[in-house]
Amino acid sequence: MSKNKVTIVTGASRGIGKGIAVSLAQVGYDLIINYYSNNTSALETKNRIDALGVRCHIVQADISIPEDRVKLIEFTKEKFGSCNLLVNNAGVAPSKRSDILEATEESFERVMNVNLKGPYFLTQLIANWMIEQKKEAAEDNFRIVNISSISAYTSSPGRGEYCVSKAGMSMMTKLYADRLAEYGIGVYEIRPGIIETDMTGAVKAKYDKLIADGLTPIKRWGKPADVGQAVAAIADGRLDFSTGQVIDVDGGFHLHRL
Repeated sequence: MSKNKVTIVTGASRGIGKGIAVSLAQVGYDLIINYYSNNTSALETKNRIDALGVRCHIVQADISIPEDRVKLIEFTKEKFGSCNLLVNNAGVAPSKRSDILEATEESFERVMNVNLKGPYFLTQLIANWMIEQKKEAAEDNFRIVNISSISAYTSSPGRGEYCVSKAGMSMMTKLYADRLAEYGIGVYEIRPGIIETDMTGAVKAKYDKLIADGLTPIKRWGKPADVGQAVAAIADGRLDFSTGQVIDVDGGFHLHRL
């Protein structure tokens, strides 16, 4: 059993997931770093976290596969014996942007399996384990954070499947927040905006101009650490009376302005 609180962060080898993992290590969490394919990046993230003085293990798992979701839970039980926080961060964009009038079922299924079905059922597994832990240690705190996107409510007809998956995650947050409240398990949604990562590198020039022209009131790109700090605030117990809450980490993009 870990002496520190323990978190699983999915898709944590780079980008937003890495920023979240580092922020959680900074507030004293031991970590399970889940990655899909890039072992080198996962090891680099682990080295960064090791330097912060907490324990960290990496594990390959595709959360869209039921057996891999079970493997992730069993690995965490083996290494730490407990889990106080799940961060559902892993996600994919469509392999190819296609107009909604031309998009394929194959692309829709791939995105939905990773971005919604996987987190939905991974949360089910974790929630049941957290309930068991809560019965044995009523004083311990357990929380779940879902990383969605401004795409949960912002139309992008060139990647409709991504928008639908994130909108689904938004409702998933409400459902689990409602169901788990009786156990004192908080569930939260964080909606990042335009965040500087490898995934957004290909559209940097486009968004540089949009941001400069006032797309967001705060005229800069978001950083993975911005998202990480929001997750850390939840993990640190600062929003325990706000289950089901949406936290926008988007430079003010969500504001309606005249």
